Amino acid sequence: MTADDSFDRLEDDDYPAYTMGRAAEMIGATQGFLRAIGEARLITPLRSEGGHRRYSRYQLRIAARARELVDQGTPIEAACRIVILEDQLEEAQRINAEYRRAAESSGPPTA
Repeated sequence: MTADDSFDRLEDDDYPAYTMGRAAEMIGATQGFLRAIGEARLITPLRSEGGHRRYSRYQLRIAARARELVDQGTPIEAACRIVILEDQLEEAQRINAEYRRAAESSGPPTA
């Protein structure tokens, strides 16, 4: 992979570009918080060759949502479960919308 390839990957929401320290700073949380939501299996950071955790922008959005819930007084385990359920609901709604569009574009069945 060249330096240009690495730079292009920074636009990828799933590219693990951020260290634990930088990720915690970006979402206004502690590194311990990131470890805790990892232990709760909300997010699973990738590991660098040296074994350091690396986070993607997508993972940081999920972590930021969990932090909002925790800041509102929700226990961390419950916050993680809420975020997982919200994510599943969003995906189900997206799939339903795709099915609806496909059904509408095919028109009524002919007899």
